[in-house]
Amino acid sequence: MKWSDRRLLDLFGIDHPIIQAPMAGASSAQMAIAVSQAGGLGSIAAAMLTAETLRTELQIVQQGTGRSINVNFFVHQPPVADAAREAGWRQRLEPYYRELGLPADAGVGGPVRAPFDAELCDVVLQFKPKVASFHFGMPDAALVKRLKAAKIVVVSSATTAAEARWLEAHGCDAVIAQGAEAGGHRGMFLTDDVASQAGTMALVPQVVDAVKVPVIAAGGIGDGRGVAAALALGAAGAQIGTAFLLTPEAKTVALHRAALKAARDDSTTLTNLFTGRPARVIINRFIREVGPLCADAPAFPLAAGAAFPLRAAAEAKGSTDFMPLWSGQAPSLAREMPSGELIAALVSETEAALRRAG
Repeated sequence: MKWSDRRLLDLFGIDHPIIQAPMAGASSAQMAIAVSQAGGLGSIAAAMLTAETLRTELQIVQQGTGRSINVNFFVHQPPVADAAREAGWRQRLEPYYRELGLPADAGVGGPVRAPFDAELCDVVLQFKPKVASFHFGMPDAALVKRLKAAKIVVVSSATTAAEARWLEAHGCDAVIAQGAEAGGHRGMFLTDDVASQAGTMALVPQVVDAVKVPVIAAGGIGDGRGVAAALALGAAGAQIGTAFLLTPEAKTVALHRAALKAARDDSTTLTNLFTGRPARVIINRFIREVGPLCADAPAFPLAAGAAFPLRAAAEAKGSTDFMPLWSGQAPSLAREMPSGELIAALVSETEAALRRAG
């Protein structure tokens, strides 16, 4: 297909303006390779990787494709420990620990989510991916300067037009406009009011009007109709996540896959129970009984420590009661097909939708 807007294609060095969303714990090096080989922008989610495990992932990608790749990081401020709040949270969850036969002190460990730092930057500069993207704002200016000196394209997520303007002013080469429909963590960093977050259809044109850099639409986009709509709103491309969760390259476990297949448009909500930050997931028992948003939950990412043992114990029993079932608001658009074939299908569907429109 010949795309009329080449801004992202030229900026990222890709054939199609479709970015596979980086989904920590669900996306994989194999998914990124397949997407990039098919002409989209494959992404590595590094939010839960150490410098060493990131190096291993990038070695796999480098061996699998010479095409452009995106590496994504969180840039949150590490929280100040609050012993009283953490103790209160464990007490709140103690009945569930008892039910699952867990000791009261089991709530330690779980996935670590560390912000982008000089050590991770060193790994990025060693491999020089085409794009480095960020969530929750931007890294330290000195780190951004190092990335740009290496001609790495810098991208971050905005949930409001004000955040988009801030990102552009701090060196972003493109902005992801993340609508409220999106699965996973909200990228919000200038506000903590989830109730006022705009949906993709409302957000994208306002972000397009607010900045000069290319805008990437994200949130609730799962097929070519959504990509065509994003382009019609002025976006230069679309980022898609949930649609890839049923691909063979996804690390999505069987219980999560089953939940996605059964989910509908009204099956998700925003919750802070799993990590301490609002994120969109499929509703389960934990969310119904404790959340969805609970002021008692420790700050991000500390809440994950107490929630992780519950998830592991329930999952071992074949239950999704305490699992973070990440999903956007269009779970029924997820498809069981290889990631490369999904990119081809999205391109074909987008072309058909644009032809119908005009």
